Amino acid sequence: MLTGSKTTFKVRQMLPDIKERMLSQSSMNARSRDVYGLRCLPGECVLQRAVMVRKKLTAREGRGWLSGTLFCTHFRVAFVPQDGPKPDDNADPMLLADHDVALASIEKVVVVGPNRTKLVTPNSSLKFTPEELVLYCRDMRVICFLFDRLTPDAQVIEMTYTIAKTYQPLKPGSVLSFQNAALGSVEMKQFLSNRRRDTHMNWFESSSDWEQELERCGASGWRVSTVNDRFEMSTSLPRFLVVPQKVLDTELKKSFAHFNEGRIPRWCWRHPRGSDLLRMASFQNNIYHEKDDIRNLEMILFGCQSSLCVVVELGEELPSPADIQLAHSRLRALCLGDISTSVSVPDDKWLSTLESTHWIDYTRSCLRKASEVACLLRGGHLTVALQEVEDRDMSCMVSSLVQVMCDPYFRTQHGFQSLVQKEWVIAGHRFYSRINCHRDNDKEEAPVFLLFLDCVWQLWSQYPSRFQMTDDFLLALHDSIHLPLFSTFLANCQRERCKRSQNHGQCYTPVNGWIDMLHPDSSSDASDPPLPPVWDWALQYSKQRQDRFTQPVPPTPPLQPLLNGNLNTNPDAIRLTDTIPGSVFLLSRGTFSCPSNLLPWRSSSSGIYKKTHRRAPSSENVPGLDRLLKLWALTEFPQSLPSSCGPQGPLDPYEPLLPLLMGPCMGLWRECYLRGALHAQAFSHPISANHPHPVERLAQEVQQLKDKLSQMSTSTDPNLSTKKSEPRRIDTNLNQNTNNGTFLFPAPRTQGMGVPRAAPPPTSRGPPPATAPPSRPRHKDSGGSSKHTFLFGHSSVADSRSEQRYYPTPSNSKLPKGTSSLTS
Repeated sequence: MLTGSKTTFKVRQMLPDIKERMLSQSSMNARSRDVYGLRCLPGECVLQRAVMVRKKLTAREGRGWLSGTLFCTHFRVAFVPQDGPKPDDNADPMLLADHDVALASIEKVVVVGPNRTKLVTPNSSLKFTPEELVLYCRDMRVICFLFDRLTPDAQVIEMTYTIAKTYQPLKPGSVLSFQNAALGSVEMKQFLSNRRRDTHMNWFESSSDWEQELERCGASGWRVSTVNDRFEMSTSLPRFLVVPQKVLDTELKKSFAHFNEGRIPRWCWRHPRGSDLLRMASFQNNIYHEKDDIRNLEMILFGCQSSLCVVVELGEELPSPADIQLAHSRLRALCLGDISTSVSVPDDKWLSTLESTHWIDYTRSCLRKASEVACLLRGGHLTVALQEVEDRDMSCMVSSLVQVMCDPYFRTQHGFQSLVQKEWVIAGHRFYSRINCHRDNDKEEAPVFLLFLDCVWQLWSQYPSRFQMTDDFLLALHDSIHLPLFSTFLANCQRERCKRSQNHGQCYTPVNGWIDMLHPDSSSDASDPPLPPVWDWALQYSKQRQDRFTQPVPPTPPLQPLLNGNLNTNPDAIRLTDTIPGSVFLLSRGTFSCPSNLLPWRSSSSGIYKKTHRRAPSSENVPGLDRLLKLWALTEFPQSLPSSCGPQGPLDPYEPLLPLLMGPCMGLWRECYLRGALHAQAFSHPISANHPHPVERLAQEVQQLKDKLSQMSTSTDPNLSTKKSEPRRIDTNLNQNTNNGTFLFPAPRTQGMGVPRAAPPPTSRGPPPATAPPSRPRHKDSGGSSKHTFLFGHSSVADSRSEQRYYPTPSNSKLPKGTSSLTS
């Protein structure tokens, strides 16, 4: 055993050897080869190996330990099981195998010794031989390895320091140690260049892609503009924009200067009932608005509608990127604790600490705002414009959630991938800055996209049979974000991706006009490997894991014929077109208003607008919009009740999936956030791996008590079975309560549309275990109507239109106080 100064001396002797092996990777054989059972990528070099190592399995893997060999390369920490299948040399190379973890996704390295733990840094010195190696990952995973007594001490020490020295980039912003190790060889570049893109999804990178989306949505009054083809008008907007047909490109060019970063109003999606969804940045108030500019701006803002435009301000009610970053940091600290100091939150304060992170509150606020927008679009014949200061964060969030709620196509795997491409990747969300994979810009870091995935998971958990994609797909996308290997997340806009992939500039000649010319670009290098998109799942996951990304769903019926751009218009409902043509309202904090400074040119004292345009109506007409939402809620709510409560109309697949926002229905994504909590808080001995999480033990005890109460009720009440068979009425005040509380026990999720739901697949990269742990018995209790954090399940939510939906309520209205209740 190496102890004391001998360990430090051994490590200092080993460091030059590690650096020399890292620099010699380019001169090695580029062919894929097997090294002690590990199939290396072309050009990948094994830095260290440790034999007789056991990996701790997660709860969904069956718990326990898996014996094998541990490797550390330039790119990953790989674990090869002892009894695992031999690698197939003829198969395509995979960047990560089932039990691998990329070095770039590691956040810290902790070792466990006899009655001690230590955080290992590149400058640390160990005075004991580690018995357990714990890798904290940025994707909320905790990978734990146990060294056997027969493992040589030198291998243990060298493996620990090799990982600690190589998991961080050589310098801030440097990705060569990660990317070139996996993608930099000639064979790998050729392999990636020959990869075919998924033709089942829309990439939104060409004009034909946008025209295909216009045709799918039936937006005949819009066209694809190439005014920003060379990113001259706006560097953050995509090359192709969808604008009204009546607006010419020459007129459109004058509108970019009136918005922040030139992000003009542009079309995103059309509701089947005829409403259009737009996105835009805030107005530039210091710009002089000429007469022609005003006409063009309002033509773009109203789109194909002539009656009404509702501007939804996203800055006041939704969290800022700094708030999201702080909440995610608190959630991470709560779920994983601090193993280096053995400090964790007490069991009796765990749930209250979860509330104080505000992560679930931010999820609820995003879903509430998206529900309001979905209700507006459902009314038909209006334009809803999402306005944000820079139009690159929360507008991506709300527009994506609205389309997931309203369009069944975006609830499929390929449709959801197309949605992310359209509203996040191409639209200019700052993935590079917000994710901060290279750890070079902590001020801009904010996991906005991770909050979006949590919101989608909340919708999926309440409507599981309405989604073709599964939670396993969402978890795979969540984990892929932290790998600096995909062009999807390594740029802030389409312009940066084009620069890196094409590496060309442009010059103007009198004869040929603008032409492309090759030249070395400052932001890229000719030796940089090509980066694949994240949607090439075969590079990360096996075929068996990909099969768990989807589930069968009933086919969506085709759209009904459009009547004047409006689908199934209710003549008895209050029509938005009854308002004065040219009306512009502001939706903020759940209420409508007509502020005078909403459109800068309308409040101008120059008098240009007064002569040529009609002013917006006064706020006296605003209550009509509120009445429309209330009337829509009353006319549609009878269809959301069980069949015993009244006649139930045909199911409309294009009705928005409005989520339940009360506390018990807003759950914690424990398959993502709590999968590493067991390893982080229970370690040092294999026996502790079989112990459930303290909060999970409490939930099991509560559930056992409820099962006993249910058995006693069955023995005393012979008519209980008849009562349970009757459908449960839904509380009409489900979302109108403000009390605080916590639910620990799980509740069943009623399946809708007659589609049985399969057992949840394992969330880890490993193969499914031979024997799965017995699942906890389910019960039929429903949560109360107060504001709670529902941790271990969801209340009894019918997954068809029999669920109660959320309807926006003005913030100034008083909500009745509800009381917590548990009903059987």
